[in-house]
Amino acid sequence: MRILVTGGAGYIGSHTVRALLEAGHEPIVVDSLENGHREAVPNELLLIGHLEVGMLRSLLSRQRFDAVIHFAGYIEARESAREPGKYYVNNVALTLDLLECMRQSGVSRLVFSSSAGVYGSPVRVPIPENEPSLPINPYAATKAMVERILADYHAAHGLRSIALRYFNAAGADPKGDLGEAHRSESHLVPRVLRVALGLESQLRVFGLDHPTPDGTCIRDFIHVSDLARAHVLALEALAVQDGARAYNVGSGRGHSVRQVIDTCSKVTGRTIPWEAAPRFDGDPPVLVADASLAGAALGWQPRLSQLESIVETAWRWHSTHPRGFAA
Repeated sequence: MRILVTGGAGYIGSHTVRALLEAGHEPIVVDSLENGHREAVPNELLLIGHLEVGMLRSLLSRQRFDAVIHFAGYIEARESAREPGKYYVNNVALTLDLLECMRQSGVSRLVFSSSAGVYGSPVRVPIPENEPSLPINPYAATKAMVERILADYHAAHGLRSIALRYFNAAGADPKGDLGEAHRSESHLVPRVLRVALGLESQLRVFGLDHPTPDGTCIRDFIHVSDLARAHVLALEALAVQDGARAYNVGSGRGHSVRQVIDTCSKVTGRTIPWEAAPRFDGDPPVLVADASLAGAALGWQPRLSQLESIVETAWRWHSTHPRGFAA
């Protein structure tokens, strides 16, 4: 299949592009490079530009696409609380433009990059997909809003879609040549490894008073290559599955911040200094996926998502690319 991949030069997008190529598909990437990297995808697949109606209409009229995988969007929950308008315009309004251009061009399949953030502070853990959607920040609200839009577009226009609700993506391609390189890093594993590399003096741990065994947050870490493979399986499932569906993508195992620090220290052989900082308001103490529905519907199972394997691949990337692709 020929697939339009929006935001495909970012962290998860670039790993998915690699998985699509390995599965025999033909991805075409559109990325503004605001947060993506030119080096993360083969140059011949990359179209540099913002998602805007004129560009989308031109592209979709000039080339036939079987489906779209939509990654393009802002992802920082804390920034979204400060700048909600930025997130609603980029994550919701531009997605609507994309959907309209798809409809006008006859492209009727979409895999959407959603988030476990749609659950807010869940009551049940592990979290099933029928847990109420109660987002607690504008970023998560944009993901929930797009999921609702996708259901409406299926009812009105027959658009088939699968929203993948990510838990904590981490790690790097096992080959060591593709990994995480955010310009402003907020994810835990690379932040810890930056300290191991001496790029930061110590790690700040936000909250030691959570109702968890060691007082720190517990999160479900999913290897980025497992997550990429879930997109390929979702894409292929849309050939036979109707509706607007949503699936959790997580390992089903929770690890605390302290456990992540200890694992990074073990893998790197280095001490990780850290200091306590106040926890963020609205930060759920535990987020762990029930991903059994993705297994049943997509045939997906995580392969690389043991915490030590995640950290080993991340260390392979960060230790050889300490400043990301700029290295």
